[in-house]
Amino acid sequence: MAITVRSIPASQHLEYISTLRSASFLQTPAWAQVKSEWRHESLGWFETDDAATGPGARAGERLVGVALVLYRRIPRLKRYLAYVPEGPLLDWENVDLEAYLEPFVAHVKRQGAFGVRIGPPVVVRRWGTRTIKDALADDAVTSLRVVEPDETNIGAARVHNALRTLGWRPPKTGEGFAAGQPEFNFQLPLTGRTPDEVLKGMNQLWRRNIKKADKLGVEVRRGTIADLPAFHALYAETARRDGFTPRPAGYFRTMMEAMEAEDPDRIHLYLAEHEGDLVAATTWVRVGGHTWYSYGASSTQKREVRGSNAIQWRMIQDAIAAGADVYDLRGITDSVDRNDPHVGLIEFKVGTGGEAVEYLGEWDLPLNRVLYAAFDLYMKRRG
Repeated sequence: MAITVRSIPASQHLEYISTLRSASFLQTPAWAQVKSEWRHESLGWFETDDAATGPGARAGERLVGVALVLYRRIPRLKRYLAYVPEGPLLDWENVDLEAYLEPFVAHVKRQGAFGVRIGPPVVVRRWGTRTIKDALADDAVTSLRVVEPDETNIGAARVHNALRTLGWRPPKTGEGFAAGQPEFNFQLPLTGRTPDEVLKGMNQLWRRNIKKADKLGVEVRRGTIADLPAFHALYAETARRDGFTPRPAGYFRTMMEAMEAEDPDRIHLYLAEHEGDLVAATTWVRVGGHTWYSYGASSTQKREVRGSNAIQWRMIQDAIAAGADVYDLRGITDSVDRNDPHVGLIEFKVGTGGEAVEYLGEWDLPLNRVLYAAFDLYMKRRG
């Protein structure tokens, strides 16, 4: 069957996503409003099939995939990096990738792209709680990459090899436009589990901290856009303490407004308070059966009341109530080295009883190598 790729309305894009059990929120039409500095386009993959049609498809066509493409312009030229974060949304492991990617690349090239970056949402390996804990306890092991996984997806190897054959390449570590999504994530499976079962699966420290927060009177509530200034003040405090550059307040306002307009249950703001003091604040996102802990902040004071554990537990319970399959705590590094300053993140997250998940990562296809290299240098200088 012939595959064609063309621009589609945001409504058709969103309708297709609504049929999926899991799709990244970075691939929703609303995300284009958040990334307003990038030109954007919703694309659809159509399969020619004389016996079937679908919503928005022409006679003899069926919509079989979508993507939100973000176009970042190179300075002083009308040429663009075409970026598809955590997408396109295709049946990656069961389609002819050459047939699907060739018309996509041709389309973005006509739009002025000098290079393409995609992030196939394909899981490669998974490591369970016990495996991670054993790796953390072994001084001879410094990376999950060398630890025998609990689950390996053979289909991911086929996708990897196909991309290589088609000329795509994964960015080297630390390379690539100062933009990119994490290759390793930490996820808590929820399918068929009750809150009590999830709580029992947490380690003793997490259970004790959740109980302590409740005993000390920490209250967690859903906030509104009106609570964003308080959230952002705490987020900025967290950034100063932990040494990262915070996003501006307007970014979060745009994100909440755009995502709430798309779906009232797409994003929620949570605030944990103790005796009138804000001690933790987070954002929670949902697309289908996939929920995410997106952004978080915590106070330097009153850390002993365990607001961070309380707010996570509330978001997990709300994910279960929403019928979610997974609660995604987003990025981690592959490091299990006790001397690595980043190892504390996986130690905190593994306490939930979840698993480390390795994705196929992002892949690049330079269409004009000179412009591609120049843009990479420009983004690195911008920091």
